[in-house]
Amino acid sequence: MTTLSVPDMSCNHCKATVETALGSVPESGTVKVDLTTRQVEVTGPAPVAELIKALDQAGYPATVA
Repeated sequence: MTTLSVPDMSCNHCKATVETALGSVPESGTVKVDLTTRQVEVTGPAPVAELIKALDQAGYPATVA
């Protein structure tokens, strides 16, 4: 499992965009977004660099939490 910090998430629209972006990454598995902590858990074996790239392209810079 990978946990990412996505500090720019603040609403349900952000949540949906992040879920869609990460869901488009092959082997991302289940994506769980927590708006309160602004963190995302990804259960699949997708490379972290690919997850971060997908979020950057969606306008949500992220780092490993």
